[in-house]
Amino acid sequence: MKVLRTPDARFEGLEGYAFAPHYTEIADSDGTALRIHHVDEGPRGAAPVLLMHGEPSWSYLYRRMIPGLAAAGHRVVAPDLIGFGKSDKPTEQDDYTFERHVAWMSAWLGRLDLSDITLFCQDWGGLIGLRLVAAFPERFARVVVGNTGLPTGTGMTEGFKAWLEFSQNVPVFPVGFIVNGGTTRDLSAAEQAAYDAPFPDESYKAGARVFPRLVPVTPDHASVAENKAAWTVLERFEKPFLTAFSDKDMVTAGGEKVFQGRVPGAQGQKHTIVAGGGHFLQEDAPDQLVSIIDAFIRETR
Repeated sequence: MKVLRTPDARFEGLEGYAFAPHYTEIADSDGTALRIHHVDEGPRGAAPVLLMHGEPSWSYLYRRMIPGLAAAGHRVVAPDLIGFGKSDKPTEQDDYTFERHVAWMSAWLGRLDLSDITLFCQDWGGLIGLRLVAAFPERFARVVVGNTGLPTGTGMTEGFKAWLEFSQNVPVFPVGFIVNGGTTRDLSAAEQAAYDAPFPDESYKAGARVFPRLVPVTPDHASVAENKAAWTVLERFEKPFLTAFSDKDMVTAGGEKVFQGRVPGAQGQKHTIVAGGGHFLQEDAPDQLVSIIDAFIRETR
């Protein structure tokens, strides 16, 4: 496959994002070498908090959470999915599938050999991250989910339907504008530009453009069977599992109830609704999320 790599100059001077880059090379099933970027902050010997982003963001989404979690004594690892951020970007939409994303991040997780992980995941970070939990449950100590799901072809919300229509038909995919539209506060021009930074032009956006179409919301979608198999693992997952959805996200509204009802580890936990948070609750309530994650770790060690 043909792969693009965003020039480093695009990431210079981003407000609040001065983290040292870390890179891991993996191989796709066709033999193509792919470079995955991640942030790695805090004490290296501490148990990791894995922060997984979704669509169309990147690890910049966690810039205001990483310092607080690191200051609390946690190792904080925040990767960029293939097609996003500082990670490599295959150029064709057909290069991206749900299963390929899971395979890429599985290879990355194995290379880093992370264990005793606390996962926080949102949007596609949950679709992929929860598949990692199902594939490697022994590596995960606990899970926090926010504004995400693991769909199995049973339909979509009206909010997601509108997003799907927009994403597939807008002539130019306006990444910073999209992220700003998914927050309850207005992002600054510099912040919106930072979300645009990974994508010098439309040729870099194949992964971002195709992602909404890959969500398995109908029985005919690929990965329905694989997600159902993952749910069979999650329905036996007894380690601590917390939901922290926001109250102003129309795409995933009510999605927390599925996890609370089906995952054994979710029973008896202090689930919360983040008041005033949009889809990208990391932008709207970063300090609250840091407190939620840190308290959850301390209470369930």
